[in-house]
Amino acid sequence: MNLILTWACYFAICCFSLATFCAFIRLVKGSTPQDRVLGLDTMYINCMLLIIVLGMLYRTSWYFDIALLISLLGFVSSSALSKFLLRGEVIEP
Repeated sequence: MNLILTWACYFAICCFSLATFCAFIRLVKGSTPQDRVLGLDTMYINCMLLIIVLGMLYRTSWYFDIALLISLLGFVSSSALSKFLLRGEVIEP
């Protein structure tokens, strides 16, 4: 792999790790439940991007499948949490 691309992947890993840590702080110290849902949403997006960069770095397609699965589960969980915050229940009778 090209040396510049390797260093760019390592730089992106550091940046996404720092962003995930900041989102984790927002998840723990969130003043409202909406802030905590936003922190969780940001955290799963950063983790998904971190896994995509790892897939580029290690040159394997398994990481991309895992990132797709994380994005699907994160979308469903964010939708369920927002619906719970709006109405108080997820599954309506």
